[in-house]
Amino acid sequence: MLGFLVGYVVFCLPGSASGVSPRGAAAAAAAGLRLPCGDPRSPLPPLLRAEPALGPERPFLLVPPEDKEEEEEGEEGEEEGERGEGAPRLNTPASRRFPQALIVGVKKGGTRALLEFLRAHPDVRALGAEPHFFDRGYGKGLAWYRNLMPRTSEGQITMEKTPSYFVTKEAPRRIYSMSRDTKLIVVVRNPVTRAISDYTQTLSKSPGLPSFQALAFKNLSTGLIDTSWSALRIGIYAKHLEHWLRYFPVSSFLFVSGERLVSDPAGEVGRVQDFLGLRRLVTDKHFYFNQTKGFPCLKKPEGGSGRPRCLGKSKGRPHPKIDPQVVQRLQDFYRPFNLKFYQMTGQDFGWD
Repeated sequence: MLGFLVGYVVFCLPGSASGVSPRGAAAAAAAGLRLPCGDPRSPLPPLLRAEPALGPERPFLLVPPEDKEEEEEGEEGEEEGERGEGAPRLNTPASRRFPQALIVGVKKGGTRALLEFLRAHPDVRALGAEPHFFDRGYGKGLAWYRNLMPRTSEGQITMEKTPSYFVTKEAPRRIYSMSRDTKLIVVVRNPVTRAISDYTQTLSKSPGLPSFQALAFKNLSTGLIDTSWSALRIGIYAKHLEHWLRYFPVSSFLFVSGERLVSDPAGEVGRVQDFLGLRRLVTDKHFYFNQTKGFPCLKKPEGGSGRPRCLGKSKGRPHPKIDPQVVQRLQDFYRPFNLKFYQMTGQDFGWD
């Protein structure tokens, strides 16, 4: 088995720019996962082990069934409902339309922040709550879904965001059936940091949750990662994106850096406005950095009666202290998949 593994790694290295170390390859193999290599549009290679690559997904433990994902991901106390910052234009017929753009992922990546920043644009009308149509509510029909959307005038864009779409196998096909021209936005973040943030959110609701370390590893001494845990599974971005690329070309996507959305919100939102074909109206002057929360907020609208807008108190929670060795092992595990994701998207997010 060792000889086969070494041979496999040597085979992969010349054919891709992944630079996967034997340590990273071994971590992927130990988890029973496909090792990324080769052309970015090609399927991930065969398994290194005979057992299934990914077993049934194991969600967080001890979370009450009634805890819905939109409540976890959304802003607490949000009163906007379906209203975007911009209203339908005066003297222009307004109607409910299917979204031309969707924020499809990822959970704890910064999707709520991006949506709120975009809603400051007069030509964006977005549903505030997460409808979960393409994952949970598809049986209700497209007419029901369209009726959820805010009214828009010609030239305005209708949007919604549901981060779980990115990891839902049926979502790409269903969205393609609605419109093959849908623009897809994915906000991504270092998968280790994202997993810790995901765990932190659930821990705030379920204080009796086992430790992060206990959930992340099947066997800590051997470093065997438990990829059935959803907090870790979500971060294997290359695997999820591969499924989407069966229906949509890479040009249909914009991949937004969750880290840059914090460090340079105007720059990252500018990229989104360009992708959506909007004028760059949301700029530096719209943001200020909230030192308490540790991320940017929207300033009070000029000449308006509103107030500065920050995300709810559920955002910016301090993370629990995680053993640096645990973090390093997860970094090693994700590295080959991150590099494959960089290759597929044409972007280096700098996580490695």
